[in-house]
Amino acid sequence: MPMTGSMLLADLSLIVPELILAVGAMALLLAGVFIKGEETAARLVSLAAMALLILAAGVAVFLAPQGGGTAFFGAFVLDSFSLYAKAVVYLAAAIALVLAGHYLRTERLARFEFPVLILLATLGMSVMVSAGDLIALYLGLELQSLALYILAAFNRDSLRASEAGLKYFVLGALSSGLLLYGASLVYGFAGSTEFGAIALAAENPSVGLIFGLVFVVSGLAFKISAAPFHMWTPDVYEGAPTPVAAFFATAPKLAAMVLLIRVLMEPFGAMSDQWQQITIILAILSMGIGSLGALLQTNIKRLMAYSSIGNMGYALVGLSAASEAAVWAVLLYMTLYVIGVAGAFGVILSMRRAEGMVERIEDLAGLSKSRPGLALAFTGLLLSIGGMPFLVGFFGKLFVFYAAVQAGLVWLVVLAGIFSTVSIAYYLMILKRVWFDEPTGGEFLNPPASVAVITRVTGIATVGLLLLVPFMLNRVIEAGSAIGG
Repeated sequence: MPMTGSMLLADLSLIVPELILAVGAMALLLAGVFIKGEETAARLVSLAAMALLILAAGVAVFLAPQGGGTAFFGAFVLDSFSLYAKAVVYLAAAIALVLAGHYLRTERLARFEFPVLILLATLGMSVMVSAGDLIALYLGLELQSLALYILAAFNRDSLRASEAGLKYFVLGALSSGLLLYGASLVYGFAGSTEFGAIALAAENPSVGLIFGLVFVVSGLAFKISAAPFHMWTPDVYEGAPTPVAAFFATAPKLAAMVLLIRVLMEPFGAMSDQWQQITIILAILSMGIGSLGALLQTNIKRLMAYSSIGNMGYALVGLSAASEAAVWAVLLYMTLYVIGVAGAFGVILSMRRAEGMVERIEDLAGLSKSRPGLALAFTGLLLSIGGMPFLVGFFGKLFVFYAAVQAGLVWLVVLAGIFSTVSIAYYLMILKRVWFDEPTGGEFLNPPASVAVITRVTGIATVGLLLLVPFMLNRVIEAGSAIGG
């Protein structure tokens, strides 16, 4: 059916946040060329990009069409699930820009292309979480990935950054190949790329459709760095500029997990008995490799990489329940995870001495004596990420485990509890350095005000958000109800 003018206007009304990001990114790219002074251009473009992200988040939260809808013949879906994810992704991207400002200026990497790439990557994530079609899914995923490849290698003069970007690109191309091959199998055996039509075919799945599902899940598992598709994560986190690693650990992780939920629960919802086996295996491998791998690390960024692998495993434990409770539980878990990791990377960005940035865990020795406020915030953030009781991150793990128990996966929750205990060990290893070891080097320089604010606010949030858990639960349950189970 041809698209009429009124249909086009109706469709465009559903993609206002995406239009803000797309038009804004193109405008800022042009503006950056004409603004005199590289550092001035970078600062102005970065401020404008933050404003665009906050505006897009405001539109997603307050001005979205009531009841949502679909656009472009079902390729784009607007519902409470995607709107919630978009708001969190936009705010996480804005926080990443705040964290990046001082670092980029100090390391002489301040260029206006950086915030533009953040906007383009965020635009890709926005399309991903609203995908209602395999083609839209791939377009969003690749738009995000291409921007992230460049961001990983943004420090062109660093061998580590160049290596990180190249590894990410090569392995990312492999994952795209897996995803595309799986999508072609799904299209071949379902006769359509549209999620609704695939859902009908999934009610009586053929062997070919099951193979397609396996390849699609494998491609998406790479994006959340779930084991055994995690091999890029430690090297990229270590080699990429620290603000880029902070961005990788927050917004893209949440967007990819939301996309995985939508793909598994909507087009392949009737095949939950098939994909549940895959997610359980991915969860066990991720928790095991993430927890045990982190124990061996001496670099704080590599440790956070393995921590992210393990945490994706806990999210997959919840998703393996394949129920409506699984959807909102994982959504809550990922939201709290993003808050904790953003703050933790704020502390890592504060690890600067007169001679430059330091990244070894042993460099944190004696932090409590020189920067007690920073040490206290770091303690709360790490223990919250680890799921320690009486901190808000505990409720994230509690509810994903609740969803799994409700689905009869008690043995998986017991295993997750064991790995969670192991993960607390490496967080305590860091905190032992922070609180009980004697300083081994010069004092850290005072962090920039912007980074200090993010670190303190997220640190306070690990306790302060306890009061808002009922409100957050209502929000994620409302968002999750758009997917169902």
